[in-house]
Amino acid sequence: MNTFTRREFLKTSGAGVLMVSFSLGSIANANTSQGLRDPKVVKREVLDSWLSIDQSGKVTIFSGKVDLGTGIKTAFAQIAADELYVPFNSIEMVMGDTATTPDQWITGGALSISQGGTELRQAAANARQALLERASQKLQIPVSELLVRDGMVFPISNPAQKLSYGSLIGDGFKLEVNPKVVLKNPNDYRVIGKSIQRVDIPQKVTGEYVYMHDFKLPGMLHARVVRPNSIGAKLSSFDDSGLKKIKGYVQTVRKGDFLVVISTTEWGAVKAARDIKVSWTKGPDLPKKATIFKEWRTMPIAKEEVTQKVGNVDSVLNSGAKNIKATYNFPVQTHASIGPSCAVADYKDGKLTVWSASQATHSMQHELSVITGLPKESIRLIYLDGSGCYGRNGHEDATADAALASIAIGKPVRLQWMRHDETALAPKSPPRTMDFEASLDSNGNIIGWKSDFYIALNQVAFMKPLDFPLLAATDTGVPRPGNWVGFLFQNSGAPYLVPNITVNTKHVAQTFLRSSHLRSPGRIENSFGNESFIDELATSSNADPAEFRIKNLNDPRAIAVIRAAMKSSGWQSREPAFKSNQNAKIVTGRGIAYVRYNNSITYVATVAEIEVNKETGKISVKNLHVAHDCGQIINPDGVQNQIQGGAIQTVSRVLMEEVKWTGSEIESVDWASYPIVRFNDVPKVHTVLIDQPGTPSWGAGEQTPTTIPAAIANAVFDATGVRLRTIPFTPESVKLALKEQSVTRA
Repeated sequence: MNTFTRREFLKTSGAGVLMVSFSLGSIANANTSQGLRDPKVVKREVLDSWLSIDQSGKVTIFSGKVDLGTGIKTAFAQIAADELYVPFNSIEMVMGDTATTPDQWITGGALSISQGGTELRQAAANARQALLERASQKLQIPVSELLVRDGMVFPISNPAQKLSYGSLIGDGFKLEVNPKVVLKNPNDYRVIGKSIQRVDIPQKVTGEYVYMHDFKLPGMLHARVVRPNSIGAKLSSFDDSGLKKIKGYVQTVRKGDFLVVISTTEWGAVKAARDIKVSWTKGPDLPKKATIFKEWRTMPIAKEEVTQKVGNVDSVLNSGAKNIKATYNFPVQTHASIGPSCAVADYKDGKLTVWSASQATHSMQHELSVITGLPKESIRLIYLDGSGCYGRNGHEDATADAALASIAIGKPVRLQWMRHDETALAPKSPPRTMDFEASLDSNGNIIGWKSDFYIALNQVAFMKPLDFPLLAATDTGVPRPGNWVGFLFQNSGAPYLVPNITVNTKHVAQTFLRSSHLRSPGRIENSFGNESFIDELATSSNADPAEFRIKNLNDPRAIAVIRAAMKSSGWQSREPAFKSNQNAKIVTGRGIAYVRYNNSITYVATVAEIEVNKETGKISVKNLHVAHDCGQIINPDGVQNQIQGGAIQTVSRVLMEEVKWTGSEIESVDWASYPIVRFNDVPKVHTVLIDQPGTPSWGAGEQTPTTIPAAIANAVFDATGVRLRTIPFTPESVKLALKEQSVTRA
């Protein structure tokens, strides 16, 4: 079989192909390890942990956060450049290297800008102040009489008498970070608020960028872990005698249920993993897929918490003119990263160095220490971009797998998962089922609201290392706690003004699948329930859905994003569309949803415009109008990219994504059994950015997805008169709902 690379294809393809010529460098031989920085101080309270300045004035920023494709490398550089009064192009970012960057906890939870950016801004302000004080001493001029511009300090009275940052830095700052330092006035920002081109894009376009999957070390071997799709299965036996005929095969390593094949080539490792003969025990049966939401309710509850309580809801329920009840369900989903996870590990002289796409490199030090028995100080993690990360997918698992393999053979090992590993075995989001009940008075006012959320128990502690049950830990007999799912209670509380409301969360003690946080954990499911239910109340009140929301809000910024989404979509009050198009084969509708993330930060409102083919049951999302207020915007283009990406990904989750299983066997193993949205089904996303200069900057990545499910569901109701309350909205479920509606009307 003849094979050739993408580069060769571009060089040799015939007519009709656009030929682009450029130098790609030598990706195949990329050896980032030769450029590893020497370890340095990484304590959060020490200023030198955060930045350094060389004699030429070049500024290096060290951040424990990582850029998962969200653009924060660029945004952080903008923050540092503005606070330091230096040119943007003088900033170099180092991110996610445990030996050189401070631990800023995981990159997630919409905390990169609000937490990570704030810490960086404080450090940069401390550095600027320290350099001003050094210049003051050197020039014998009070700080109040000095100015800074482009990394130069000079007297107001004599601008020609300049001192560069490089001439003032000496051997570092030798100071602690003062969190109360005076920050730059937002009115003086020169870089923040501008759409600076992302610093990583040019090399990604040319192909020069070194992704995790491109990374190589001299003498590196390749490995694949062999695992069953049966959850809870144990390794009985294996026979690798036939693998010796595979070119490049080196050996098989077993440690408990951990089984890994190693080869000098990647293809050799793939063939060995495919051909090895393995016997597994059968795992215990999982709850039945067909009745999962019912079974989820029957699982042991670890605790109950009231997340919102006003007035006395029991005294008013069933006492109004109308009483409305509804139940909403959100399925088990997986991250389904486009490319399978990968990591490279090098164990040498008692030290373990791992290149990983983990969103939590500092936490992985702790997790790998537990699994390997090595001291945390002997483990170094270096972040490299992977193939997408919207929560904890397989990156951390592959990292631990590579570490065990390298330690077992004492050589550098590259370990990549297969597609079935990533889809079937990567952590899943837990299911969610939610009950709502409300009463309306004769004027359509909400007088009582009660809701119960069945959520997975979370075992994470803010700013603490994760104790997630990585497959490598489970396989080798290292017990770890079971649920690291994120703060799933967030946004269970209704954002609206209700005189009597009680919101209760019931925390299921243990998930039946290995569960982790998936983008907008808790907020997306809870907001689907809240925003679908408020829409049902609006219908029961004969009110316009958008105006009904505004009527029950008193926050000007909340009202502003709803008005902005309405304006973008040309929203006009009218009767539901289904009342005039009942006989049409293809019907159209619109729906709206509003969220304030965590009920405390970013505001988002989305209007979805959809089509429903009533014969096939297919929903097509045509347009999404998203109004977004995340406070002071650092990079408008970056925020817009996050809105668009989050919206498109969530359309996929709403319309088709759902993990399937039978017995103990996971059946979602590839793109056929776990389909995601294709290019021809991607909607047009219209964004309205509402900048709030001088206010805190909040997250922009996880917020838009929380509005998409309910906006689509409400649009389907507008188009068909059918309420869809269980995600995903597949053609089969839509046709069933339409059939049930027809029977009910008959």
